[in-house]
Amino acid sequence: MSGARRFAALLALVVAAVAVGSLMLGGDGTYAVKANFQNASQLVKGNLIQVAGTKVGVVKDIKLTDDGQAQVRFEVDGDFAPLKAGTRAIVRQASLSGVANRYIDLQQGPATGDDIEDGGVLQGESTESAVDIDQLFNIFDPKSREATRKVIDGFAEMADGQTKEANEALKYLNPALSASSRFFNELSRNEDDLERFVVETSRFVTDVADKRDDLAGIVRNFGAVSTTLAQRDEQLASAVNQLPGFLRRSNTTFVNLRATLDDLDPLVRESRPVVRALRPLLADLRPFARDASPTFRDLSRTIRRPGSGNDLIELFNAQPAVDRIANGPVEVNGKERRGAFPETAAALEDSAPKLAFFRPYAPDLTGWFDDFSTSGVYDAIGGFSRAGLAFSAFTLTPTANPVLQLVPPDLRDEALAAGADIGRNNRCPGSSERQAPDRTNPYRPTEDFSCDPTQVPVGN
Repeated sequence: MSGARRFAALLALVVAAVAVGSLMLGGDGTYAVKANFQNASQLVKGNLIQVAGTKVGVVKDIKLTDDGQAQVRFEVDGDFAPLKAGTRAIVRQASLSGVANRYIDLQQGPATGDDIEDGGVLQGESTESAVDIDQLFNIFDPKSREATRKVIDGFAEMADGQTKEANEALKYLNPALSASSRFFNELSRNEDDLERFVVETSRFVTDVADKRDDLAGIVRNFGAVSTTLAQRDEQLASAVNQLPGFLRRSNTTFVNLRATLDDLDPLVRESRPVVRALRPLLADLRPFARDASPTFRDLSRTIRRPGSGNDLIELFNAQPAVDRIANGPVEVNGKERRGAFPETAAALEDSAPKLAFFRPYAPDLTGWFDDFSTSGVYDAIGGFSRAGLAFSAFTLTPTANPVLQLVPPDLRDEALAAGADIGRNNRCPGSSERQAPDRTNPYRPTEDFSCDPTQVPVGN
């Protein structure tokens, strides 16, 4: 019995040692992920990681990658680990004021997605840096900032006392924006059809423009059409009451149509892919169709109306003349010229090089919006401000007792040129910001790109 007790005690000691070793060698059990951002957006160690407003972790480390991105390493609590493929990380602000008040908002990927392993990296397409609104205002001169302030004050006065109604109205924008997004996604998948539609529509509009007087008459008479239809409500009600008898008499005709419908089966099968693609669009158009019913009821007299030059049928009969003007060639001012559409196409081709020249300045435009705010910003160290000099028409005399003296108008240009660098109208892309440590800005997209890389902010 004494030997059995000693053996049991020894076995318990071994089990305890194994447990302690597992705890010591098995790590702390934390789950960490890295995310690459375009910039750190004033994040600091200790900033929160949130999911739907709930804290799920903290920022542990921030460093610069070889390609100039900010790599943020953060830990996620066990209840939310591991993250799923498709997760997005967005830097947000807890408020518009304060220092180091940023946090990372995680938008989780689908639950059926693959797990992101411990130490995995969310690349740039899955992250989004914060935009400081105060940076947007800094690109404006004092006069522009003052004008912008007046505009904002005007909006505030306009909305004074109407905020509740405005908030209620904004709730109805979300369905419209979502429907518009789906609509444009469908258009982007059918670019060739959209292009043909735009071209044909432009031709039609050009043709209609030649008959603008007739079209104006149609619009003027539209109110009379609407009023007339409203006054015939009894006749419309009678027509609806007679519809059941008409449908019963039409039954025989519909039975005879079965053979024709059988012949249309191949056409229906080939149309199924297109119909599936149109289903979301038609669902979004249903409210539009419902609201447009009164308008379509008023179109009868618009299409055909007694008299001359007052309906759509006569308008379309006049289209050949508009077609000749649109497509040409036409005789204008004693010379044969191309039509309106060929001239427009040529003008668009000529503008392509100009648009290509301005394309490299897209980051500068983005920075313009990004900096449009107050002159001061905050980082983890504290607040700082950008200042600009303002020149007046007065100067101090260089005497023992300086006196404020008015600069003569004919000398003001020389005084300004002596203390300011002007005429900087040929900047390179990226030159609106201070030069980056890796000297990647300003830059020339090509060797022969027309810009002056020496035109940089003063003191750069």
